[in-house]
Amino acid sequence: MVHVAWLGKKSPFCGNVSYGNLTTEQLKVRGHKVSFIHFDNPSNANESKPLFLANDPEVSLPYLIKSQVYTIPSPRAEKELRHSLERLKPDIVHASLTLSPLDFRLPELCKQINLPLVGTFHPAFDKNNRNLTASTQQLTYQLYAPSLAKFHKIIVFSEPQKTLLENLGVSKEKQIIIPNGVDESIWQPVKVKSKKYNLVKSKLGEGRIFIYMGRIANEKNIEALLKSWRQTKTNNCKLVIVGDGPMKPTLENSFSNLGKDKLIWWGSETDLETRVAIMQIAEVFFLPSLIEGLSLSLLEAMSTGTACVATDAGADGEVLDNGAGIVISTENVVTQLKTIIPILVDHPSFTKALGEKGRERVIERYTIKKNIDSLEKLYLDSIQMFNS
Repeated sequence: MVHVAWLGKKSPFCGNVSYGNLTTEQLKVRGHKVSFIHFDNPSNANESKPLFLANDPEVSLPYLIKSQVYTIPSPRAEKELRHSLERLKPDIVHASLTLSPLDFRLPELCKQINLPLVGTFHPAFDKNNRNLTASTQQLTYQLYAPSLAKFHKIIVFSEPQKTLLENLGVSKEKQIIIPNGVDESIWQPVKVKSKKYNLVKSKLGEGRIFIYMGRIANEKNIEALLKSWRQTKTNNCKLVIVGDGPMKPTLENSFSNLGKDKLIWWGSETDLETRVAIMQIAEVFFLPSLIEGLSLSLLEAMSTGTACVATDAGADGEVLDNGAGIVISTENVVTQLKTIIPILVDHPSFTKALGEKGRERVIERYTIKKNIDSLEKLYLDSIQMFNS
């Protein structure tokens, strides 16, 4: 069995947090030891008291600022990370990169204490750079590439992402494609309506449910979804927005004329059983993003048998290709959705068939079992190569 020092996020809730929690739990189920190192101590930079315990399976590092997107560590975070790794003595370090200045120091730090280092690189992208958001995100890739080239292996989600990094100097030999995975035994179509399911259904009220679940930020392009929903006849259908983020107050104000019979702002939801119930009740999941990585929310919706409509940003178009969902361009999203929404509203049998195809795709390619199988092989190969 392998002892993994996992450097990632536990809060605030986002895709990186879901990825880290699910992956580390599944590694432990298989008998591996996981020490979870994360930023979880609001810090006064002048403090000198250590904030970790040597034998604790979790290590908290001090930070100055933390958001769903990035983390600014305390000046002493690197020192505490080094001390933690020296005391924990893991076989390998796996950094689920949190967009932090500390990320750039990891290759040198692990080299100094003689540990192999692999990383998962999450940032969203659009290979065609079709908008300003995508062009801005390209700078993140350019900034990270020199550092990523010093990792022993970098996990990416798709061929387009691999090609993008290769063009920026990260050799294809350094990269390995391991797509996100979901637990299809949890995210599955409803069989028996639980108490939680009935409570969620009661809160949502009558009518058919269409959903967006994720961060409410500019790059998610939720405004385009709301505009198209407002301009389309959606009799007896509600759009439910689950999540939080910087754009939520503005969008709530801009679309306040849509009553609760047409639009529900659910807010942030961290309870797994509730999120599963919401997705089970929903008939259609929308993901109108301008940039993406490989959306866990999309895979969860597909696994639940919810019909999916997503842009071709990042790897999402690849996930839904060949009939597993509806793929639209990141350009003219409002126009495309105004065409698609009436079809989904008027033909529930079509949405049901789409949902079934989506679940089949997840079971074929994107289960957590397949993800962990690949990770285990990567760890063993990396450790063996490092020690040879």
